[in-house]
Amino acid sequence: MRSESSAGWEGVSLLGPAEVRSLAGELGVRPTKKLGQNFVHDANTVRRIAATAALDADDVVLEVGPGLGSLTLALLGRCRTVHAVEIDPVLAGRLPTTVAEHAPGLVDRLVTHTADAMRIAAADLDPAPTALVANLPYNVAVPVVLHLLAELPTLRHGLVMVQAEVADRMAAGPGGKVYGVPSVKIAWYATARRVATVSRTVFWPVPNVDSALVAFTRHDPPSATVDRRRVFAVVDAAFAQRRKTLRAALTSWAGSGDAATRVLTAAGVDPGARGERLDVSAFVRIAEAAEHTG
Repeated sequence: MRSESSAGWEGVSLLGPAEVRSLAGELGVRPTKKLGQNFVHDANTVRRIAATAALDADDVVLEVGPGLGSLTLALLGRCRTVHAVEIDPVLAGRLPTTVAEHAPGLVDRLVTHTADAMRIAAADLDPAPTALVANLPYNVAVPVVLHLLAELPTLRHGLVMVQAEVADRMAAGPGGKVYGVPSVKIAWYATARRVATVSRTVFWPVPNVDSALVAFTRHDPPSATVDRRRVFAVVDAAFAQRRKTLRAALTSWAGSGDAATRVLTAAGVDPGARGERLDVSAFVRIAEAAEHTG
């Protein structure tokens, strides 16, 4: 019997702790660290995530790692379509049935894909997704977000739940201790901000860390002339040895210390600065200068 606390809206019945454990037992699913599986069993939390995602009725949502369907059910009543990408074939196979049981009027809004999110391309998703909303596996959160932003230009905004420390890195600005490669690369595509902390107690099994919600809004790339991969190569080199000056950190990338100094000077960047002080536009200028500096 479902508790009143699991009641949703528009005929949607959300999953509570009992439903999550029962469904996992039925499927013989034991959450694994390898897949980064931690299932949300708190209906209020999925309501909060769905509301915070600020979806329009015409949005097409991409959900990565729907698991048992807790968040999926909360999303279906707020958008036109949900593309649920699940790597586990058992979970992917059960999801349409779960939706039929808990949101019978919304089954036609669900499109399930048994796939690895790191291999998803625009051609795989019709209609094209406009929003990413997901409880992402801790171990692949940043690579997945970066891959999807690169491959799916139709993604205009999103809200992802990730490990709290990862959320800080994703949304960090220049100058902070946690500012690094994820911060700069995400800033190429979008403006990101940490919007809320999520207690570990809403998950089964309970993880050893807290989670946080990161919202992003896509913007135009900071350069239309330099290739993103060239900029990202500079970023990777600058943070590979983040305590070193840029002159030293970029020596191998530029070919020599003198070459690095020439490029940095041409870009208007102090060779004695560290990468953690630069915003994405400064890395763009370095990549552009490298193309024109001998």
